[in-house]
Amino acid sequence: MQQLNQLGAQQFSALTEVLFHFLTEPKEVKYLVRKRVPESGSPVLRCLESEVLVCAVPSLQVEKFLAQLSEFAATNQISLGPLRSIVKSLLLVPNGALKKSLTAEQVRADFITLGLSEEKATYFSEKWKQNAPTLARWAIGQTLMINQLIDMEWKFGVTSGSSELEKVGSIFLQLKLVIKKGNKTENVYIELTLPQFYSFLHEMERVRTSMECFS
Repeated sequence: MQQLNQLGAQQFSALTEVLFHFLTEPKEVKYLVRKRVPESGSPVLRCLESEVLVCAVPSLQVEKFLAQLSEFAATNQISLGPLRSIVKSLLLVPNGALKKSLTAEQVRADFITLGLSEEKATYFSEKWKQNAPTLARWAIGQTLMINQLIDMEWKFGVTSGSSELEKVGSIFLQLKLVIKKGNKTENVYIELTLPQFYSFLHEMERVRTSMECFS
């Protein structure tokens, strides 16, 4: 984090923009969607032989990202090797935050604990807050990238106790994905905040509307 603290405010802002642009850039992936249809008087899930877009990272986008890092390094007179190390450090926090469904304030606290200045930690956490719904969809897409979706369930819960006072009483959602891996099925659990869930639900509604065109 010491290397990040050495960057000026404008440099850190520009690097953060490059990073989030890469993370949130639309990416193509395919997975099968199931639609609820009546059969023998009871609703069942039947697989539609159509494909919809989720997320994956094509090599072309990685190359574009690396080119942007090279340009940033040249513009700011920074060695590319150390810059890549800086970016790897930055990526560790968003990856962990997605898995644990951390809030922007928690992301900020983690960065400060790791040694990032409060000003830079605050800036990054605000960018995280803006992009968290998109990144949550990306995380789900990564899970579905090479696996067939068999079923999906969700349930709501309320945080009854937490070391953070503001989280007590907050609503969260646990998403259960049943995916097919070869000849076996596996349950994958993802926890989402309420805003992240509504954003995901909106995307699924768009998928459903698109699928109806083929039914």
